[in-house]
Amino acid sequence: MSDDTLTAEDPITGEEIDLPADIEVGEIIDSPISGAELEVISVDPVTLEEAPELEEDWGE
Repeated sequence: MSDDTLTAEDPITGEEIDLPADIEVGEIIDSPISGAELEVISVDPVTLEEAPELEEDWGE
């Protein structure tokens, strides 16, 4: 692991995935393993959860 990446466990597959070191809580990333959208819950340690499905009219 280099200084510009972090690793976290994909909550769906349990496999380790690399994330940018500047990732922030609340950010949504696409898992390179499962393809699912994951939400950053914590950055120390990095914790990911499957992102909730958003409604079509969310935020409108």
